Amino acid sequence: MMKKKIAILGAMILGASVLTAGMASAAEDSDWAYVEGKGKLVVGITMFAPMNYEEDNELIGFDSELTKAVCEKLGVEPEFIEINWDSKEIELNSKNIDCIWNGMCITEERKENMSISDPYLLNTQALVMKTDREEEIMADVSGLTVVAEQGSTGEGKLLGTIEDDETVEVSAEEYFKNSNYVAVDSMAKALMEVKAGTADLAVVDSVCALAMVGEGTDYADMTVNLDNNFGEQQYGIAFRKGSDVTEKVNAAIKELYEDGTVGTIAEKYGLTDILVAG
Repeated sequence: MMKKKIAILGAMILGASVLTAGMASAAEDSDWAYVEGKGKLVVGITMFAPMNYEEDNELIGFDSELTKAVCEKLGVEPEFIEINWDSKEIELNSKNIDCIWNGMCITEERKENMSISDPYLLNTQALVMKTDREEEIMADVSGLTVVAEQGSTGEGKLLGTIEDDETVEVSAEEYFKNSNYVAVDSMAKALMEVKAGTADLAVVDSVCALAMVGEGTDYADMTVNLDNNFGEQQYGIAFRKGSDVTEKVNAAIKELYEDGTVGTIAEKYGLTDILVAG
């Protein structure tokens, strides 16, 4: 009888151990459990208006404000970390960050390597140059120095690593085949190179260019040219491959569309017309 009780007790302990191990494994498999356990969502960003930028020592921008609103819904705190854009996937997979939320264009390659949210903003690639040189540059870019952010969609279009699709009217790879390409570490740096005269023109996101260039900005002597349609893109938020945080964030953004929060933030930053309907 005693042996039977011991056997039953042993089975119960073994069962409890298996259950505990299973719960631990499930928690390890759940990216959301990992984030919720920390109580914070670590967000990888680079600085550029109107998405994430500082004003009076405060981080503001469309992505910054939307991130904060989503985190409030999810019951976690946002922590923003500035990253090197070209290393974004390494930062994500090593868990230095939990997501990339910084005006990131959705591409087929990125969808293969990461879990990406529903699209939320429209974008295209813009050319930025000194206003007094626009006519000359647009006539012929042969031999000119063009800059773009390393790892960006602009670079991918220039180098042909991002394939052209049905939205493309002009192939950037073909257009710049006789130009001298130089990679820089951010879109803001690309604009600075043009301003300094160390580059003739920059290829950057239109969302960035239209917010940062022109009258009333630090780049008042520069212009944004959208004559060439290098293709349409959509912004998305990237998480680790298979992450269950993706759907949590999608659901939260959907609610924020419905209650008007997304619209209010978009209007504040002049992005209403390029919102992807929620």
